[in-house]
Amino acid sequence: MRTLRPMASVSGTRRGSPTRVRAWWLSPEDQPGWARPALLGLTVVAGFLYAWRAYGNLEIYYAAAVRSMSMSWHDFVFAAFDPAGTISVDKLPGAFWVQALSVRVFGLHPWALVAPQVVAGMASVLVLYRVVRRLSGALAGIVAAGVLVLSPATVLLNRGNIPDTLMILLLLLAADAAVSAILSGRLRSLIVAGILVGLAFQAKMIEAWLVLPALALAYLAGARDSVSRKLARLAAAGLVVAAVSLSWMVFVSLWPASHRPYVDGSNDNSVFHQVFVYNGFGRIDQASPNQLLTKAIGLSLGSTRPGWDRLLSGVDGHDTAWLIPAALVALVACLLASRRGDRLMRAATAMWGTWLIVLLIVFSASTTINPYYLAALSPAIAALLGMGVALAWQQRAEPAARRVVAATVAVTCAYAIWLLPSQGVGVIAGLPEVVGVIGVAAVAALLIPAGTLGRAGASAGALTLALAAVAVLAVPAAASISVVAKRFGPFDTPFEGAGDSAIARNLGGVATKTEALLPAIETAARNQPDLMATQTSAVAAPFIYDSGREVVPIGGFTGTIPEPSGAQLRSMIAKGDFHLVIQSPAVTDPRLVGIAQRCFALPAASSAAPGTPRFAAYYCGRPPGL
Repeated sequence: MRTLRPMASVSGTRRGSPTRVRAWWLSPEDQPGWARPALLGLTVVAGFLYAWRAYGNLEIYYAAAVRSMSMSWHDFVFAAFDPAGTISVDKLPGAFWVQALSVRVFGLHPWALVAPQVVAGMASVLVLYRVVRRLSGALAGIVAAGVLVLSPATVLLNRGNIPDTLMILLLLLAADAAVSAILSGRLRSLIVAGILVGLAFQAKMIEAWLVLPALALAYLAGARDSVSRKLARLAAAGLVVAAVSLSWMVFVSLWPASHRPYVDGSNDNSVFHQVFVYNGFGRIDQASPNQLLTKAIGLSLGSTRPGWDRLLSGVDGHDTAWLIPAALVALVACLLASRRGDRLMRAATAMWGTWLIVLLIVFSASTTINPYYLAALSPAIAALLGMGVALAWQQRAEPAARRVVAATVAVTCAYAIWLLPSQGVGVIAGLPEVVGVIGVAAVAALLIPAGTLGRAGASAGALTLALAAVAVLAVPAAASISVVAKRFGPFDTPFEGAGDSAIARNLGGVATKTEALLPAIETAARNQPDLMATQTSAVAAPFIYDSGREVVPIGGFTGTIPEPSGAQLRSMIAKGDFHLVIQSPAVTDPRLVGIAQRCFALPAASSAAPGTPRFAAYYCGRPPGL
């Protein structure tokens, strides 16, 4: 049985030097002539899928924080959520720094926040191809890039302003640096990988560290060196990861608390608590921030329960599950092939297999997950499928290999048909039947012995694998096209129900048209320093984003944080910092109970839109008109 090795150029020796105009799209000499044009074409497709009408998918809480950070360098450095810098955003600011700089350069517009994600998503396609190609060849790299482009979870993620996009790009760059360390033996490359993982931590915290076992095992499996020396180098790189990851947190912790925002996500103003408990290990056995928020504002939302099958069915399955069985089959095939001593195959299998398995376990066990989390699975799934296709091509003449591919196609198509909902937004009539027909045709073609095809064997083999790829990718591709057509974003899932779609719109704040409310609110504010105060930062977010005015966020994102205190609120009301307060009609927080008791209740219109909570409005001070 032959093992998978990087493929050399199949285009032959080129004569002459290409013109400078044409050179950028021609493949290098060590790659097939079709490689770079195909990669550039896939990248253009990715840009279209990520950017087409994506401006309506802002996560308004993050968008408000970015506007605040773009207005003041103090707020920028300390990741303030509100313009006055009273409380921070409840995440590390790495990705928001990029978006805030974009807003400072291009002005406040949804595109200024989404454009960095589109660019980072397109760059991820290029980097994934490079990483996979260097270990497994150009064919594997192109297939991996194509699968990533068509991954619904990735398409949805990159159509918004969520930090995970930058994290994934930085982790892929770290994987590329780790491959450089494997191929060259240089410690410098391993240190660069550690720096990039640390920067990814700044974008999405502990989730970035989940890829560390994959990079470490790949280096141990593929590098030419003694085990003790490899372990020593990994330890040095680990110290770099820790230093870069914790640098901003240490800086904030050492800065006087009275001269920076209160750290949201902690009850003791600790950024370490925010990162490692609120956004970290607390997600395993405690209520998530979203659960605490919805409880505080009186909104009841369902969530998939932790379990081994959580990512394989239902709404979570619609994001990435289509190709998980095929990726696992490819992983097993590559493990078997790597036993023959190919160190690059071992390294690639260790990297992508560990990346996939670790994230599957963590996401299955977490208390709650947002749909966009699952995009972190896409690079590993794509890479494993690319390696599997390249291995199948090398062994296309072997009956056993053809039978394995045929079985994989049959299982993947049957699973996709089962997973497809009968109704939902973007469901395509007749898709199951089409997938079934293509799948049957591909299986039948794969079961024809290669030796019976004579001289046409190579061409027929290529067409057969292409048909198998179409059968396997048909449903994910249809899902990606449907979410773009429906203008979906990170909080959506493919083929979701109409009610779930409306909830996703309202949770992000997109459906709350605060521009229409601002004139009346400005009049009620009577030119006070602050526009108003609200229960939770999430309620304050659309008003901050639309007005740029200070809206005091009571209790931070979840409404449970002790900032501002009851005494601080009473002092602000007494000084006339704000008059208007918006909060849930039923509250138990003493700070909000005091407002309900001391301030005038105003008539408040309530929306019947799905996912929209009811709020009460209070006027603290002399009522308007008196």
